[in-house]
Amino acid sequence: MGARYGEFFVRVLGVDPGLTRCGVGVIEGSVGASITMVAVGVILTPAEDGLEQRLLQLHDQLQEWVHVQRPDVIAVERVFSQHNVRTVMGTGQAAGIALLVAAQSGIPVVLHTPSEVKAAVTGTGRANKAQVAEMVRRILSLESIPKPVDATDALALAICHLWRGGASDRIASAVIAEKARLKSLRTS
Repeated sequence: MGARYGEFFVRVLGVDPGLTRCGVGVIEGSVGASITMVAVGVILTPAEDGLEQRLLQLHDQLQEWVHVQRPDVIAVERVFSQHNVRTVMGTGQAAGIALLVAAQSGIPVVLHTPSEVKAAVTGTGRANKAQVAEMVRRILSLESIPKPVDATDALALAICHLWRGGASDRIASAVIAEKARLKSLRTS
């Protein structure tokens, strides 16, 4: 049982976009209260498959995560310029799929930069991957750091959004709107 924001549990799906490995992590909690890890994993697409097939696989698996985990909001890492154009293209395409799944599901989506995530989780935007991973482990009271790093990064994104994503009012509004929408669907 997670922490409550007002009368509601807030569930955030973090997505660390990648074409070969896409990290996904779900947390539940609220600002100022304990946070619980609900699920964590990595969506893999085979490099030997065509780009369109890999994007379709990523789409279908992200939809399954949304269907099973029922997040209130989806936090995606904002793609930033890298030296390797091929890597940034794949990351951008994967991020686009996450945004598409959020839109198709009627779930609010937010973007956070890597430095925002690092600052939220460790206190400094210059933290290294090991520092972020250790803080994710501590914040979520985990026995070990989730592997691979893509999974840990997805959890860090979710934590960042819960703590800094426009803060509690935007999260609460998203939860209230989604719960009202679901209630109206049940009574229709």
